[in-house]
Amino acid sequence: MSKTVFPPSITSRPVYGELEARPGSGHLMIADAEGAEAILDLAKTTGKDFWAKAHIIYIPKQTGTKYSSQLEELGAGQYYAGPSYEAAQSRIRRALQDCHMGTQVYLTGTESLMGQAMYEATSAGIPHTAIQTEHRGSTARRMQCVHCKGITEDVTTDPFECSHCGLSLFVRDHYSRRLAAFQGVRVDAEDPGNIPKKVELFK
Repeated sequence: MSKTVFPPSITSRPVYGELEARPGSGHLMIADAEGAEAILDLAKTTGKDFWAKAHIIYIPKQTGTKYSSQLEELGAGQYYAGPSYEAAQSRIRRALQDCHMGTQVYLTGTESLMGQAMYEATSAGIPHTAIQTEHRGSTARRMQCVHCKGITEDVTTDPFECSHCGLSLFVRDHYSRRLAAFQGVRVDAEDPGNIPKKVELFK
């Protein structure tokens, strides 16, 4: 999976880099889907001592078992694979609470995963300088409807229907770090019923 290059945007939109091994008392890695590839790339530059101090939390999503065995073979001190972010959330929170000073946090995969895990990490007191992100895989967005406040996951079209109130929403780049979601606004607010044709912008 090639790395995504996002076009320039407004300042609230997250910017991602590339994971690099850093010295630390521990290494907490949270990834979903093709984010596994970033971890496997990182492994090419590290040794067994690094992985002995690593804790990998992985959510395979649509990739199934494609990467699981390769991740397990890295020899991480702890490894967990779960069916969804919601299922892994309590483990993520516990892992962040148990972090010692100097722990490095690596987030990779979809924007939804990275945004939610970033919020958990900063809420747990992990400094931004100890958190790295790298986007891999789907560019589908996690969107919040500003009207009903409902969250719709994996949005690929613009406009899209809110999964809670059914309004047709315009996909904006404005991003809430607290909600780990982009903001969607009613597309026909000034001209009810005038809804543009859907265009697939994300995959």
